[in-house]
Amino acid sequence: MIVRSISVLSACFGLLASAQAQEAVYDVEPTHAFVHFEVLHSGTSTNRGRFDKVEGTITLDKAARKGSVDVTIDPASVNTGVEPYNQHLMNDDFLGVQKHPLATFKGSEFTFDGDKVASVKGELTLLSKTQPVTLTAQRFNCYNSRHFEQREVCGGDFEATIKRSDFGMDFGLPGIPDDVRLLIQIEAVKR
Repeated sequence: MIVRSISVLSACFGLLASAQAQEAVYDVEPTHAFVHFEVLHSGTSTNRGRFDKVEGTITLDKAARKGSVDVTIDPASVNTGVEPYNQHLMNDDFLGVQKHPLATFKGSEFTFDGDKVASVKGELTLLSKTQPVTLTAQRFNCYNSRHFEQREVCGGDFEATIKRSDFGMDFGLPGIPDDVRLLIQIEAVKR
């Protein structure tokens, strides 16, 4: 009876270990991860910029078709290519980086199309306010990178449109529209 119980426990631990073995942790690769944004300016041109500092981790289990993401964005790394515009975006009219030094995206509801991530539902925190956001994958792929000792790298392009007023960013409304299109390029290296 004891031998049988030990066999059953061993089998259970073996199943648990094989289930956990499918889950992998990936670190966001900072030279291949940027959050871009687009905002229509007074009904004419599109203003664009990006955040240069993005870090975090992604957990992915392709076999179980699930995952999680925990990413931090540094709003003070905003880069439009025009320094006076960067400074304006960092002040209290927009990003308020002195009071709100971090923005985060945390997601745990992944949708897959086959073995590829199709979307990630989560929560975006910006200006210390949190709202639900779904990031839709435009492409997703994994490959073995020669730059990272043949380790697996997964990533893609994701996008969403948010309303900046949902986060308390209402400067210039309605002349500067409420909708902000987020375009996220991200690659993460398997640990």
